[in-house]
Amino acid sequence: METSTIHRDTTVAKKKSLPAALWALTISAFAIGTTEFVIVGLLSTVANDLGTSLTSAGLLVSLYAIGVAIGAPILTALTGKIPRKQLLMGIMLLFIIGNGLAAISPSFELLLLSRVVTGFAHGVFFSIGSTIAASLVPKDKRATAISIMFAGLTVAIVTGVPLGTYIGQNFGWRATFIGVALLGLVGAIASLALVPKNIKQSAPLRFIDQLKVIKNPSILLVLAITAFGYGGTFVTFTYLTPLLEEVTGFSSNMTSVFLLIYGIAIAIGNIIGGKVSNNKPGKALLVMFALQAIVLFVLYFTASSQIFAIITLFFMGILAFSNVPALQLYVVKMAEKYLPGTEDVASALNIAAFNVGIAIGAYVGGMVVESSLGIEATPWVGGILVIVGFLLTLVLFKREKI
Repeated sequence: METSTIHRDTTVAKKKSLPAALWALTISAFAIGTTEFVIVGLLSTVANDLGTSLTSAGLLVSLYAIGVAIGAPILTALTGKIPRKQLLMGIMLLFIIGNGLAAISPSFELLLLSRVVTGFAHGVFFSIGSTIAASLVPKDKRATAISIMFAGLTVAIVTGVPLGTYIGQNFGWRATFIGVALLGLVGAIASLALVPKNIKQSAPLRFIDQLKVIKNPSILLVLAITAFGYGGTFVTFTYLTPLLEEVTGFSSNMTSVFLLIYGIAIAIGNIIGGKVSNNKPGKALLVMFALQAIVLFVLYFTASSQIFAIITLFFMGILAFSNVPALQLYVVKMAEKYLPGTEDVASALNIAAFNVGIAIGAYVGGMVVESSLGIEATPWVGGILVIVGFLLTLVLFKREKI
C-alpha cells in the first residue's frame, strides 16, 4: 500500500513539474532575445563608430526582423524532416556564427548581413519552440508554457540588454556581440544536455500547405493583429535610447538603468499575459491592446519629464510583451479549428508576423525621426498602430468568440 502511494505521489509530482526541455528552450530564448534587443541600446554607439546615421542604424533592427520573418516560415518548412534536437543544435550554431561575424564586421554592410543571418536562426527557433513548449504540457496550460519559453526573451531584456548596452558603451559594441556569442554557446550546451531526442514532431508540410494557412481568413487576421498590435510598440522602442537621452535628458549610463527597469516590467507583463490568456486569448488581447495604446499616447506627454517618463515607461514595458502568449495561442487555436495538422506552420507564420511588425515599427519610427515630427512623436504614432491591432482583434473576436 505504501509503495503504491509513493509511486502515485511521485507520478503526480512529475505531472506537476515543468519538463526540463522547457527550461532548455527558455535558456536558448534568453541568448537569442539578447542579440535581438541589445542593438536597441547600441544604435547611437554603432552609428557613431561606423559613420552612419541613426536612421540607417535602425536597419539593424528592421533587417534582423526581416531575417526572422523569412526564416520562420520558409526555413521551418525546409527543415521539417530534421529531428527537433538536431535542428535546435544547428540553429544555435548558426546563431553563434552570426554573432561572431557581427563582432568582427569591418563595415556597416557586413554587420547588416550578420544580423540577417542571426535572424534566420531566431525565426526557426521560435517557430518550433512554441509548438514544442505547448506539446509538453496539458492543453489548459499551453499559454503558460509558451509564456515560460518567451520568458527567456523577457529575462534577456531585464539583464542581457542593459548589461550588453553597458558593455557596448564602455568597451565597444563589438565586445557586446562577443558576449552574445558566448551566451549562444551556453544555449547550445543546454539544448545538448536537456532537450530529449524523442520530441513530438509534426509531419513535414509543403509550401502549398503554408498557402492554405495564409488563405484562411481567421488565421490571416491573427497574423495582421500580431503585426500591428505587437509591432506598434517598436515605433518607440527602437529609438527608446535616443528618446530618453535627447528628449527626457538622461545620460547614457542612466539609460542603461532604465532599460533594466523596462525589462523588469516586461518580465512581469509576460507572466500576467500568459495567465490571463489561457481560455479566451481574443478577449485578453482587446484589453491589453487598449491599455498599451493609452500608455503610448500618455508617453508622448510625459517624455519630457524624467519622473513621469519612467513611470509611463514601466507600464509600457508591462504591456509590451504581455500579448505574446495570447497571440501565439490564438493562431494555434485557429489552425486547430480550421486546418488541423498545420499548427507548426501557423506558429511559424505568426513568428514571421511578430517580426514583420518589428520591421514595420522600426521603419515607421525611422521615418518619424527624420520627419518634422521628430523623435518625440514616436509614442503616439506607435499608439495608432496598436489601435489598428485592437480593431482587427475586435473583428476576429466577434467572429470566433475565442
